[in-house]
Amino acid sequence: MKTIIKVGSILLLFTLLAFSSVQAQDMTAKEVVSKSFNLFLGKSSFSVMKMTIERPSWNRSIEMQNWSLGNDYYITYITAPARDQGQVFMKYDKDMWNYIPAINRTIKIPPSMMMQSWMGSDFTNNDLMKQNSIVTDYTHKFTGNEKIEGYDCYVIELKPLPDAAVVWGSIKMWIAKKNLNTLKAEYYDTHGKLIKTEEASNLTLMDGRLLPSHLEMISNIKKGHKTIIDISHQKFDLKYINKAFFSIQRIKNIRPENLK
Repeated sequence: MKTIIKVGSILLLFTLLAFSSVQAQDMTAKEVVSKSFNLFLGKSSFSVMKMTIERPSWNRSIEMQNWSLGNDYYITYITAPARDQGQVFMKYDKDMWNYIPAINRTIKIPPSMMMQSWMGSDFTNNDLMKQNSIVTDYTHKFTGNEKIEGYDCYVIELKPLPDAAVVWGSIKMWIAKKNLNTLKAEYYDTHGKLIKTEEASNLTLMDGRLLPSHLEMISNIKKGHKTIIDISHQKFDLKYINKAFFSIQRIKNIRPENLK
């Protein structure tokens, strides 16, 4: 009897693994991109990270805490360096706001500034505002399979929809088949020129999710320009983060979380 049960358990395990494999193969390219995008979100999230901006003649680091709710709401609070401490950025639906404590003013960031660098980094305001755009504003197509960091990856090409208000002519993504993490992305302009490359590594278990804790955005048109993000803390599905958490009044009074 024990032998029969053991054999049955093994057969069940193989059946489940086979079913999982079929599910992964049956996913469309858009579903793979969407699931990868949502790994970092959850219903809500809180994270702590350090951004290092590297230039040929100088380096600069910025530390921050972030709160998010779905795709449309987030707050970023700058905790260091001292000259930027207390500065807050908020995305609220389709609008982006910046609170500057030195002058006690909240400024709405206009569309004309969306392509400007965020805090001097290789990320733009548009990168922060339209993160979900890679799912909603592009077509998605499997173009091959490659290995990155030891992981077998889907290679997926994204092309903008005809009426989409996007800046990229195309995006190429490498997404691990095993855990659906995006390990690499290339961003091309409308003429097919590679502008920047994003690479993710050091997969770490954070609040039950295996996620990259080290990200690099590398300029392909400016030699020696790179932005590094190291994530030290990540939590998901926090009940205190709701829509009321995101307001212009709140960003003037928000304080960093005590992680001790």
